[in-house]
Amino acid sequence: RRARLPPKHMRIFDLSQPVTDGGPNCPVHPPVQLPRVADHPADGWRMEVFQFASHTGTHLDAPLHKLAGGASIDQFPLEAFVGPAHVVDLVGVGADHPIGPDDLAPALPSDLSGTIVLLNTGWGHRRAKSDEWHYHSPFLSPAGAEWLVARGVKGIGIDHYSIGGSRDPDNTRTHEIVPGASVWVVEGPCFPDGRRAAAEGRIFQPPPPNFPRFFGTPCRAV
Repeated sequence: RRARLPPKHMRIFDLSQPVTDGGPNCPVHPPVQLPRVADHPADGWRMEVFQFASHTGTHLDAPLHKLAGGASIDQFPLEAFVGPAHVVDLVGVGADHPIGPDDLAPALPSDLSGTIVLLNTGWGHRRAKSDEWHYHSPFLSPAGAEWLVARGVKGIGIDHYSIGGSRDPDNTRTHEIVPGASVWVVEGPCFPDGRRAAAEGRIFQPPPPNFPRFFGTPCRAV
């Protein structure tokens, strides 16, 4: 039986950030190191070693990230990471802006059950080893988190390394509310300019590699 090819009109957008040696990441995590331990022509083959936290680049968080005894990333079926997505355009919000119900309600349909909500603040394009990117991103407020989980979303994403920002109490509360509802999080995507061309009928999927009992892993978000 011949494999079925995607429809010719289908467009695939890569929302993943590159993982590079010494690249930007959460400042409290180990630096990203990708040493090359074998190469052509001397060794006759090439191999790199991954040395970085599971919370690196575009990555998924399962409840175990913040909740002791919570589900690990491998305890979600792969189907949980595929679904219809709504991208909320928040590019106009400023630094340190708490994204709440007043930002979300006008931009989203009333029925969000089983969908994935992605928050596009534009900060994926500001990714850098800077004080601004590390500590002053817009973030999902606890009120915004409660608003989304109450509407039955199955996944939430934001284009920064932390959905709750970098300061407490908001960071901790958002990171408790979302996984407390068994909702996974994708942090660190970057939204290309062509995203609006696929506004209708978009499907989002950031499948994780199979790391048993990990709280999360880098992913390829498309």
